[in-house]
Amino acid sequence: MKRNLVLTCVLAVAIMLASCGPADTGPTTDTGAKSFKIGMANFSQCCPYFIGMNNSVVDEAAGYGNITIVSTDANGDAAKFQSDIEDLIAQGIDGIIVSGAWLEQAPAALDALNSAGVPTVLVDRLFTQGSSEAYTSYIGPDNYTIGVQDGQYIADRLNGQGVVVELRGGPADNSIGLNRSNGCNSVLSTYSGITVVVAPDFGGWSADGGIALMEDLLAANPKIDAVFCENDSMCLGAQTAIKDAGRTDEMFLVGVDGENAALEAIMGNTNYAATGLNNSDQIGRAAFHRLMAILAGATPTEKETYLPSPLITKDNVVKFYNPSGEF
Repeated sequence: MKRNLVLTCVLAVAIMLASCGPADTGPTTDTGAKSFKIGMANFSQCCPYFIGMNNSVVDEAAGYGNITIVSTDANGDAAKFQSDIEDLIAQGIDGIIVSGAWLEQAPAALDALNSAGVPTVLVDRLFTQGSSEAYTSYIGPDNYTIGVQDGQYIADRLNGQGVVVELRGGPADNSIGLNRSNGCNSVLSTYSGITVVVAPDFGGWSADGGIALMEDLLAANPKIDAVFCENDSMCLGAQTAIKDAGRTDEMFLVGVDGENAALEAIMGNTNYAATGLNNSDQIGRAAFHRLMAILAGATPTEKETYLPSPLITKDNVVKFYNPSGEF
């Protein structure tokens, strides 16, 4: 079914109820259902991850006749992102979900939302600068921990020996990518027998970028034992480049996100070995329910909620695969 399996439904409800304090249950004279207009501000819709985030919010709201979602796409332009949010405020939105993609900060946008009294839930990207009072809640992954899990899996599978190449999404100050790579390297660096080769350029978080990076790494490295990517899309591209080079049996790949295409590759017993769960479908749906709980009067007991991010391998992949999911 369209909802993301029982896991996501239970998680979304649990987050809404357990993470929010009780609403004011005082009397009301309004016997009709209130209509809500919710903004979904996207810095970019460049990649399956961010598209899935937006679509999951829209899909989750579709079950309610009195909720309208207004989505925007800034196409990676910070000025347009600011303008989009100002326009949403002018439209009289009741609340907003903000997907910042690789944008590290948006203080003016958050201040505008705060000044307008618009409840704001950040997803995936927790901006590195700006007042903590300028947003209401955050839902996303613990990226450093995901990287640590990936790094330990790689080290264990290699028995502490081998060459690991690393594909980064970029840009250089991207805290999400840095946290993932730093987490992975914090483990790999403790093994004297493991050599890490970092791609000199960035893959832009896309499959095409992964292909380009991997082609250069394959040409420069006659022996590669494992590939770590900061997201699944780049790893899927890298897998294609490896196959085209006839080196599939030489190495295995480990990514991050839990994208359906990556889970299918894991289930298919390919050289795609593992990924860390950071599913945008799950995050988007959880964020929608968090925002609706806030609009109903609930107060999150924890401002920042980090969703569980287990390592997914062939041994447990069936539990996380949903062919009808948005990501």
